[in-house]
Amino acid sequence: MSAYIPVELQRQICTHFRDCCAYCRTAEALTVVIFEFEHIVPRSAGGETIFENICLSCPTCNRYKATLQTALDPTTQRTVPLFHPHRQVWEEHFTWSEDGTELVGLTPIGRATIAALKMNRPQLIRVRRMWVKVGEHPPK
Repeated sequence: MSAYIPVELQRQICTHFRDCCAYCRTAEALTVVIFEFEHIVPRSAGGETIFENICLSCPTCNRYKATLQTALDPTTQRTVPLFHPHRQVWEEHFTWSEDGTELVGLTPIGRATIAALKMNRPQLIRVRRMWVKVGEHPPK
């Protein structure tokens, strides 16, 4: 059962995240899918339907995140919290590879989030390569 998210709250979230996925930064306008409103702390874990707990997410990041709140950092093999789009600064945890096609984790949280959400899956790297060629990626 999905939570009702008021239209004004949806508008605020879209504006805040500039119509991009809060995790992988894919722009909704570059895709053929409609992005989703994702509860950062899942409702099943007591997460509320409030601005501070909702972000815009591409369907794939949303599916891989599901109800996860933590994941394994592939470098340290320690369980760490996933990136929180409202409480943390994206640029402190992630950067783009030199060619702009892959996300690089700068911290255990960044690395664990990239791995858990499969943010560098081959299909996405391929499409990012095309977006780079036409000057639409990486996002500014």
